[in-house]
Amino acid sequence: MLLLTVTLPVFLVMGFGYLASWRGWIGETAIDGVMKFSQGFAIPCLLFLAIARLDLAQEFDLALLGSFYAGALAGFFAGLFGARLIFGRSWEDAVAIGFVGLFSNSLLLGLPITERAYGPDALQANFAIIALHSPFCYAVGITAMELVRARGGGLRQLPGKVLKGMGRNALILGIALGALVNVSNLPMPEVLLEALELMARAGLPTALFGLGGILYRYRPEGDMRVILYVVAVSLVLHPAVVCGLGSLAGLKLEAFRSAVITAAMAPGVNAYLFASIYGTAKRVAASAVLIGTAASIGTATLWLALLP
Repeated sequence: MLLLTVTLPVFLVMGFGYLASWRGWIGETAIDGVMKFSQGFAIPCLLFLAIARLDLAQEFDLALLGSFYAGALAGFFAGLFGARLIFGRSWEDAVAIGFVGLFSNSLLLGLPITERAYGPDALQANFAIIALHSPFCYAVGITAMELVRARGGGLRQLPGKVLKGMGRNALILGIALGALVNVSNLPMPEVLLEALELMARAGLPTALFGLGGILYRYRPEGDMRVILYVVAVSLVLHPAVVCGLGSLAGLKLEAFRSAVITAAMAPGVNAYLFASIYGTAKRVAASAVLIGTAASIGTATLWLALLP
């Protein structure tokens, strides 16, 4: 019960958004606006500030990043080949479903749950993971999808397509600008920092509320077997691989906790956005985000109980 007090408030904020959409207290256009503000403006400010202040030399630990992203790739390939070989989906569908297993909700769920469980000082490893999360996942997903679509032809355009897709992502731009400020030691005016702080503080609450509204919109309507399969990949396989590799690598306790908790989060809404970009497996992606988020109330609590 004590651990539920850590995870439940995060999911309750999402529940408020879900309830508001269900009861018609807020319309789809307004929810879209909330999400656009949070993911296009407020959260990029949060990431910019976090990366600009991060001790890059200390926090970019190869054992941490290697463990986490090896687990993410395991989730991607399990989703990809499971969708293709077990469920007989097209290669395009299989890549989109693989992306669901790849992209855990490191930001909207992993960050607040880690903070509530271990305090704000425990977030440095989270930010190191998040700094590479969107660039890494989109690079893997876009590359795989373009390879599948090219079927051996048009590969010369592949690097440009990958860079173009990543360059449109506001989260990646916020991370890149924060890294630039960090590396260059560029001084920031105090008044600008205060404005960015104000924006950043609004990011997670609005995003969680908006995500609840988005999840109401995309309720499950079929494909249940493949949805449950990829949810299991996301909530069980990914954190289990990270837990095993992190133990073997001798990760420090704080980094180990952050890596496993982040890996144990439900698929992020970017999984649905990726499927929407390519117009494939949208129902599976959206339903996996919804069901995975609901299931992670229990699984996140369980992982917290298992961690030292």
